[in-house]
Amino acid sequence: MKKMFYFVIVAVLLLSACTPAAVAPTAAPEQPAAVATEQPVDTSMEGVPAIFTEKTLKVAVIRNLPSDDHTKQFLDGARTEGEALGMVVDTFIADNDDVKFQELVAQAIAKGYDGLIISHGKKDYSYDMLKPAVDAGIKVVTFDTVIEKDGQTLPEITTTFQDDFKLAELSLTEIAALKTDGTPARVIKLWWGPGVPPLDRRETIYKKFEESNKITTLEVIGPTNFQDVQGDIATKVGAILAKYPEGSVDAIWGSWDEMAKGAYTALKDAGRTDVKLISIDVSNQDMNLMREPGSVWLSTAAVDPRLIGIVDMRLLAMVFAGEETPANYDLEARLVKQSDLKPDTNMSTLKDVIEGWGVSDAFHQPWMDTLRTKFGK
Repeated sequence: MKKMFYFVIVAVLLLSACTPAAVAPTAAPEQPAAVATEQPVDTSMEGVPAIFTEKTLKVAVIRNLPSDDHTKQFLDGARTEGEALGMVVDTFIADNDDVKFQELVAQAIAKGYDGLIISHGKKDYSYDMLKPAVDAGIKVVTFDTVIEKDGQTLPEITTTFQDDFKLAELSLTEIAALKTDGTPARVIKLWWGPGVPPLDRRETIYKKFEESNKITTLEVIGPTNFQDVQGDIATKVGAILAKYPEGSVDAIWGSWDEMAKGAYTALKDAGRTDVKLISIDVSNQDMNLMREPGSVWLSTAAVDPRLIGIVDMRLLAMVFAGEETPANYDLEARLVKQSDLKPDTNMSTLKDVIEGWGVSDAFHQPWMDTLRTKFGK
């Protein structure tokens, strides 16, 4: 019995010796701490108002005049400046059709454009036409548009004009200077209104020249066919000229160059070199006619129409950015004389012969250059 007990004890001890000892688990090796890496900061749009980085802004430019040279240059200036700032710009022409014009504006509001540039809206409907845009939060800049109803305006809108008073003064001073004997210059006046804001403004200066006995008005002629203003005025001036023998008219004053072009045709067809032509606004066609041999078109007072579009778009960009803009702004006028023009002078090179032409830093902001760099303009 003792021997049996002894064998059991030995067996237990032997089994214990053959069993491997338990191994304590080892800790996982420490991983190196993650090294924070700085992400490069995009500074390409630094200083640009957030709205220009958040979305592509859409702008409608709507003009209530025929598709003449002045209109095309205005629209081109607005479009190219807007695209240079990264905006999508659509342009529309209403051909001086007030009903069509108001419909185009209403459609632009309904389509949800972010901004509008409105050109040549008339006082009797512009307030009602544009208030829905303001109420909808659409930003608006206008050109040659009077916004007033029952003494109320829309202060959210910046309005721009050519300096029409200076345009009239420069052109009419040239006409008055035709007479050196102290008598008033005898004038056939090309004008229509009232109700056309820029022409109404020019009319105030015209009346002052009349009242001061610097000019006297023989006839007032205006267009009725806005699909062919030049042809319409040419026919009317041609008929009027027959009433006035040579030496009885000193000048024709074109308060708008589209009418002046028609008058030039009539004078040329009638062989009337005794009557001089002086106008407001300028285009390549105008300068070509001024350069013709024996041309009686002596001068025109003007603002670069392309620059008007550019400045209006800059103003709208500032409004988008929430920056302060003036309630009103007038663009500076220049006098362009026939004698200033070189054989190759055109709208692009007029700045070479007229100091200050087509150049303005008005409302230019440094962040606009950043956008121009980004969009390659």
